[in-house]
Amino acid sequence: MSTPVRVLLVDDQQLVRSGFRLILSVEDDMEVVGEAADGAAAVARARALRPDVVLMDVQMPGTDGIEATRQLVAEGLGPVVMLTTFDRDDYLFDALDAGATGFLLKNSDPDALVAAVRAAASGHALLAPEVTLRVIERMTTAAPADDPARLPPPELARLTDREREVLLLLGQGLSNAEIAERLVLGEATVKTYVSGCLAKLHLRDRVRAVVWVHQHHLLPAEEDGTGRVPPSG
Repeated sequence: MSTPVRVLLVDDQQLVRSGFRLILSVEDDMEVVGEAADGAAAVARARALRPDVVLMDVQMPGTDGIEATRQLVAEGLGPVVMLTTFDRDDYLFDALDAGATGFLLKNSDPDALVAAVRAAASGHALLAPEVTLRVIERMTTAAPADDPARLPPPELARLTDREREVLLLLGQGLSNAEIAERLVLGEATVKTYVSGCLAKLHLRDRVRAVVWVHQHHLLPAEEDGTGRVPPSG
């Protein structure tokens, strides 16, 4: 039997933590190892417990979730799945800058919570579909066709043709399985290509890859900004 994913819950509301604990405790491959009610306590608990995943609220008294995430990432104390609200873009992008590897809306269903924790524990970044769209909308600007921002970045030359294909599909928010189906490749092969893209472009995870693709306007107009964006994972 594999070792369960060890999760630290961080939220200033006891009722919320209890709800998350209940959802995760019924999963055979997960174990809630601790709780914290603010960011400072979260960092201390993470240092002591070394969880596999930290499920982090944003707005808390004292040290908030953004600053706590920044400290956790800097110390390598586990990937952080950030709980965010749909109408606070500032929280979302501050959390992205701080190094969170997952973003989940607080009104997401239990299956999404479980999937986000599993993805983070497996080393994958995961965005709720609505959050992916917000990231793309924020990072995409209406630059003229002759604007230097529209020119292909020189870093693209580091990638093979297949890696570029994978990168553009990744930029649309497709999962590894969806990319594999689109390109008629094995999922393990796609994972290798994704890892190659991230390494060559010096990007920490697929969330940053999505942002990078849209910052450099690499997608056709109908796929850029407010187009269809499947969930990543």
